[in-house]
Amino acid sequence: MDYNKTNTYLKFDKSRMVNLEYSLNREILRTNRRGAYHCTTIVECNTRKQHGLLVMPVPKLDNSNHVLLSSLDETVIQHGAEFNLGIHKYDENNFSPMGHKYIREFSCDSLPKTIYRVGGVVLSKEKLFSLKDNTIYIRYTLLDAHSPTTMRFKPYLAFREINQLTNENSVADHGYKEVENGISMCMYSGYPELFMQFNKHADFIFTPNWYKGIEYLRDKEEGLPYKEDLYVPGYFELPIKKGESIVFTASDVPTPTSELLTLFEEKIKERTPRSSFYNCLKNSAHQFYFRPSKDELYLLNGYPWGRVTAREQFRSLPGLTLGIDKREAFEQVVDTAVPTIEAFLRGEELSGFLKDIDNADVLLWLLRALKKFADVEHEKFYIKYADLVSRIVTFIHEGKHPNLTPLANGLLSVDSKTGFPSWMHYDNMPESVKPPRTGCLVEINAFWYNCLMFNQEVAKNTGNEKLEKEMASLAEITKANFLETFLNDGGYLYDYVEGNYVDWNVRPNMLLAISLDYPILDKRKSKSIIDMVTKELLTPKGIRTLSPKSIGFRPRHEGSATDKLYSVYNGAACPWLLSHYFEAYLKIFQRSGYSFLDHLLIGVEEEMSNDCIGSLSATYDGNMPYTGHGPISYAPNVAGVIMAYNMQQSISDDY
Repeated sequence: MDYNKTNTYLKFDKSRMVNLEYSLNREILRTNRRGAYHCTTIVECNTRKQHGLLVMPVPKLDNSNHVLLSSLDETVIQHGAEFNLGIHKYDENNFSPMGHKYIREFSCDSLPKTIYRVGGVVLSKEKLFSLKDNTIYIRYTLLDAHSPTTMRFKPYLAFREINQLTNENSVADHGYKEVENGISMCMYSGYPELFMQFNKHADFIFTPNWYKGIEYLRDKEEGLPYKEDLYVPGYFELPIKKGESIVFTASDVPTPTSELLTLFEEKIKERTPRSSFYNCLKNSAHQFYFRPSKDELYLLNGYPWGRVTAREQFRSLPGLTLGIDKREAFEQVVDTAVPTIEAFLRGEELSGFLKDIDNADVLLWLLRALKKFADVEHEKFYIKYADLVSRIVTFIHEGKHPNLTPLANGLLSVDSKTGFPSWMHYDNMPESVKPPRTGCLVEINAFWYNCLMFNQEVAKNTGNEKLEKEMASLAEITKANFLETFLNDGGYLYDYVEGNYVDWNVRPNMLLAISLDYPILDKRKSKSIIDMVTKELLTPKGIRTLSPKSIGFRPRHEGSATDKLYSVYNGAACPWLLSHYFEAYLKIFQRSGYSFLDHLLIGVEEEMSNDCIGSLSATYDGNMPYTGHGPISYAPNVAGVIMAYNMQQSISDDY
């Protein structure tokens, strides 16, 4: 299958757009590189409290994002008749206004573009988020009209943290300042000014009002607080002629309005069209880049409520950089992380974005990423990172890691009661849903063996014979005891072993033992494992976190909040694991696996038109209908599928 061919699968016709059951479950996301974003549904009815037209960090207040401008309602006026294009949900199933009924089509190629038809008026709306500034641009073009037309714009303001809600209050500052072709406002102390401007003069009519009881459907479904009041200071009004374009901008800084039309055109050229599966993944990968300052680069773990976490950053690092040919970005992320890594190796207290780097598996994920970099940038790796690899391995081997305990048999042990030892554990995880994985975890020890082999290779290439022999000896001991500890009579690997207890549950963690760079099992045993994973864990959307044959299997995101969290690690499907599945599958079946892997990618490609358009949700139901859940755009999944895609493409070139 040619995934690079131009297609129109990111186009939605009128029949889909007017069907709210369909359109309210599909969202669009646009970001810059500073943590700000725009996110809403494809009909622009906000269904989450994290949705907004302009959402951005406010460092003076906290480390979170804040919704400044929630939405902007447009009204087309002809002969005194008003046609409101906005849409909001209120009590019960009431939507007002119902502007979605005027939508003729929506596409999401270079830009999100909506075409409205109101009588004889045909209007296009295109949205663009600046890649560098906290600025959203919207271009309206009157494609057709048979009589004089006026447009009215009504801004809905929130000025709140993304996980909070606001209500009418007496503290809010209703004042505004006139600026070039618009106004600026700041509702609360500590927030930046919000500048709302047009490319030409617009009359602003001050008619302050609180719109009460606006509801967020997805939050309501999740059992979360879901209702708030939004402040509307008034409205802008200006005429528009047939063939004319008007540009509106919202930002925390004033914009030179005379340049808006030109700026919009120039910024379109910077975009990669979402015209193929790969281009969608590539665009999504860029959205996770986060530059809090000029010299720093981190990777966010997801949207719309994502943040920087060390584990997800290093898990995602190869796919989000090397996978899209951004090798310099790989170096920038690692270089940004090095001061925190060094502080951790020295035993100092951690702070900043990567303070969770002390979790048991984080440095192991980093070493895996560095091995990927060494494979494509051999010389640069040895100049910049070879010594770092050796020091990290020594740090762990000597028992200095607070959450990794080296055992006499060469394996590593963890305690799930201290820290968060694996990707199946996270901060503030309720005990009732935490997988009881403790002791020797299969993936951590597969990683550890690979780290020892990697360090042996580094020692060899740097002429350190003593270290090379030491690593070779330790790796041999670790490998022998890994096989003795984890290999069972069922033809697969125990998920974890603690003392005399062995866990027979079939989970995907054993994939790492057969997908990593230095094989720890022979081909026959590896095939037995891949067969087990294919039979019990593989779905069209990724790899299940638990086999249906295991006790506690819960494939669907339903029930109480606890039930939903439990399903994530006990039956839900994870697309990011496909990269490990592909790597293991190709080691065994090589080019003969092309057709099968191609078919798997088709199943994932279907998700480009679901949930977050052009991206991948955090998890999917482990059984039909394989619905997506959690953060609507999740970095590890995008990264993992990019790596899987690249592996599939590498063998397709031979056909």
